Amino acid sequence: MKNKLLFSVFVIFFISVFVALGSWQIVRLNWKLSLISEIENSLKNPPVELAQSNKKNYLKIKTSGSIDLDKQIYLYNLNDNGTPGFEVINPILIDEENFLINRGWIPFEKKNTEEINFFDENNIIGTLKLQGRKNIFKPDNEIEENYWFSLNREDILKFTGKEFSEYIIYLDGKYQFPKPKKITANISNNHKKYAITWFSLAISILLLYLYFRKKNY
Repeated sequence: MKNKLLFSVFVIFFISVFVALGSWQIVRLNWKLSLISEIENSLKNPPVELAQSNKKNYLKIKTSGSIDLDKQIYLYNLNDNGTPGFEVINPILIDEENFLINRGWIPFEKKNTEEINFFDENNIIGTLKLQGRKNIFKPDNEIEENYWFSLNREDILKFTGKEFSEYIIYLDGKYQFPKPKKITANISNNHKKYAITWFSLAISILLLYLYFRKKNY
């Protein structure tokens, strides 16, 4: 009798855990859907003057500034077709504040070529994005070779001697090289799948428990 009671408590505990995990994923799903909707609405809006706006994630902006081509950063990344190359990142001074501007992607052979340095610093249109955290699986930056795998803030300070806004400007426009990165609301949203998985486990355990209970009681 005692063993049957302990078994029942054990089963109920795990069912409760899986239901709680599933419910949490539903909460996360609703939050993510709201975030995606907010991003989509923000991206549909016309760009606003950066100096006259409160900076926020995915805000479309227009501005002008003084770009630094001498401290140009080459960040390893894939383009939309999966081809490896570099994203070209530059320091830019806008209204006495230092930003990094991601001007887009180039193939490896375009590194340090003159044609990628054409840039209209008086007519900048882009999207603000908060700088993400470094992926722990990425290699260390090769600063002396100007071959970067992440925008590590300590490395950027060493390389440029400056500190920058937490927002990176992703350039919009019809430039060919570098090719600006298209910013979309296409962000990972697997919470529905995770919720179904947890609820399915809870139901499976409950059905197995009821089956064994009917068979043995």
